[in-house]
Amino acid sequence: MTRKKVCVIGAGLGGLSTGLFLSKKGYAVTVFEKEELIGGRALSLNGNDLTLKDYKKILSKYSMAISFSEPPLKKIFKEKMLKDYRLDLGFHSIGGGEMSEAGRVVFETGSEINIIGTRLGLVRRNGYKFPLLNLIDKLIILPQILRLYSYNEKTMKQLDTVSIADTIKKYDKKKLTFVLELLPRVITTVNNLNKISTGESFRANQLNIKRGSSPVGYPVGGLDTINNALVQGIESNGGRILLNHEVKEIIVEKGSVTGVKIKDKTFDSNLVIYNGLVQNLFQIVNEKNFSKKYVKYIKSLKGTGSLCAYYSLNNIPYELTGKSFLFIEKNADVDGDDAVGMIEFVTADPKVEVAPKSAYLVQSYIICTPNEAKSKKMLTKLKKILDKNLDRLIPNYKNQLNWAIYPTVWHLDGVAKTIDNKKPDIKTPIEGLYLVGDCTKAPGIGINCAINSAKILCNEILY
Repeated sequence: MTRKKVCVIGAGLGGLSTGLFLSKKGYAVTVFEKEELIGGRALSLNGNDLTLKDYKKILSKYSMAISFSEPPLKKIFKEKMLKDYRLDLGFHSIGGGEMSEAGRVVFETGSEINIIGTRLGLVRRNGYKFPLLNLIDKLIILPQILRLYSYNEKTMKQLDTVSIADTIKKYDKKKLTFVLELLPRVITTVNNLNKISTGESFRANQLNIKRGSSPVGYPVGGLDTINNALVQGIESNGGRILLNHEVKEIIVEKGSVTGVKIKDKTFDSNLVIYNGLVQNLFQIVNEKNFSKKYVKYIKSLKGTGSLCAYYSLNNIPYELTGKSFLFIEKNADVDGDDAVGMIEFVTADPKVEVAPKSAYLVQSYIICTPNEAKSKKMLTKLKKILDKNLDRLIPNYKNQLNWAIYPTVWHLDGVAKTIDNKKPDIKTPIEGLYLVGDCTKAPGIGINCAINSAKILCNEILY
């Protein structure tokens, strides 16, 4: 019996997860990736092999650039300062820690990865608080936590159009207000509380509460451990991953897909899954196949942005190892006034194995809009905020600094999960054409959203 053919465009986590799920069900899966690396934006780079030219080139392909570095980037590469480091494209803490969708999808491959999970702390003007909420704090807001835990999907949908700003006004409890000012921003990578959906924020928190998982985590060995496990799973089920294969066209006939074209070769398929920036969809499929309303909607969607930082330190206080800290900068002059970010010492845990034994790697980020991520003046201000908050945790940290690299990204989440910028459905108006990845309507953000989109897609196709 001939297996049904599936073409997956893009070897990001959404595409790889889709390939895994469908190949397990007997589909003949081919994943086309235009780059020579797997993982999409969830990508780890090997510092031993990385050149300055290649680093800049791969960043530019994912709407990124290096805004600052200490010392200059040329010196970092000339003196091979990245030897034995593994660097992600940007900040990639995984929501849900050891119980995240990333860990669960790897379990589907039969492989094992170890995700180091942690609770969240808070950077203060003088030092820090860990965890973010102690027992007394939790008791104060316990009624609201129990109410959140009990909300059903019908209630969540009603809250989808209610902003976090309005929810804060409703409850007006000091401790709860602070939590609502902080966590929804982290969940959505958006600073403006008037744009953040209460329903979407509560869904993500509810899932963590139900699973009893750590808020965040990071995989031992870097993100490649997840990507490689998914590739092995696809290939063990008879699927293929074709690198350096850029899809030039999705072929549509009479409202249905019939295949894809790579250079002058056509691959027949009546099921095509696109795992890329949704705004770029019409670069490879003629927009005349869609209604003008759909085309306008897709092109109008906005992403999110951030300024990241990687710090290599000779030493860190032992008590910080393996912890993650949030911070909020009031009146930061960003959209939404206040800016929220995170400084993570999980990557500084030697067990994570992303730095040489003689050093510690700390990753951090601060949220901004795509336009803010393109402003040198704004980025300079955000860099100072990142450095200031690290200095609060490690006073005079620059005395321990080997190097620091600050990647900025102006298209982080493919589509910002906000009230006025709703993510598209996985099924498109074209028969047989689907979307997956963090651009689509699925629970969670970033990595979790991408993997969940693959689950939703497969459920729709298979049942």
